[in-house]
Amino acid sequence: MKRTKFLQLAGLTALHLPMISALNKLETITDSFTNSKRMPVLFLGHGSPMNGIEDNEFVREFKKQGQQLDKPNAIIVVSAHWETNGTFVTAMQNPRTIHDFGGFSKELFQVQYPAPGHPELAKEISEFINPAGSVHLDDKWGLDHGAWTVVKHLFPKADVPVIQLSLNYRMAPQQHYNLAQQLKKLRDKGVLIVGSGNIVHNLRRIDFRKINQTYGYDWAIEADNKIQQWILEGNHQNLIDFKKQGEAFNLAIPTPEHYLPLLYTLGLKSKKDDISIFNNNPLGGSLTMTSVKFG
Repeated sequence: MKRTKFLQLAGLTALHLPMISALNKLETITDSFTNSKRMPVLFLGHGSPMNGIEDNEFVREFKKQGQQLDKPNAIIVVSAHWETNGTFVTAMQNPRTIHDFGGFSKELFQVQYPAPGHPELAKEISEFINPAGSVHLDDKWGLDHGAWTVVKHLFPKADVPVIQLSLNYRMAPQQHYNLAQQLKKLRDKGVLIVGSGNIVHNLRRIDFRKINQTYGYDWAIEADNKIQQWILEGNHQNLIDFKKQGEAFNLAIPTPEHYLPLLYTLGLKSKKDDISIFNNNPLGGSLTMTSVKFG
């Protein structure tokens, strides 16, 4: 029986064939990566760049999470701070540490996180993500503060290769979620995938007098609590459709870039994954540090 006929009989239409091809490629991705215990997935509320050097409750929890992780073969970070026209993946051997902020201490600008890149993994990701040619290799970006300020606490020795996957600002939330689903097999190859953003992130409404206090506006607490509830319930569709959830969500997520990394981690979740929520405190009224571990 011809392969096409078999797939048709199995209920797999031509629309499914590209996905099957992608999954087949994932079975053999990066020969140097052996099958391993499935890696968890992390969404980390990164907050202020100063978390890169401060010792506070959030940083201590990042470090605790890192101590509980097996050392991965590589790390992929989806950061709120790399938005692009199209989807890109960093493919340089030695990504630079990007200080993409202003007005902070000199000490913060001196921090370097010299983790290597992984050009081979980047190339394979660009080839198997569907549709073909939709992910482009990048040799200019590096590790922005959404990546290095959190990863440095997970793996302070900078001895694990790190690459970044950009946020294509032309894609709808459902498309981001679907793209993430194509990366699931990497978890079984010892690849740790981290989404870095903030669930509630409205800097225009922030009360800087209370930026170091556990304090949230009613709408920020409402949105964050509802999102946590839907994460625990597995209600991904409501989380994807965040723009339809009312005024509290409109205020909590005025622009999508800090929220979208959460959708990547949801797309990577497996049914058997345990879910743990940590750092779930609001700051300055309109920012939450809520973080999630799947697996």
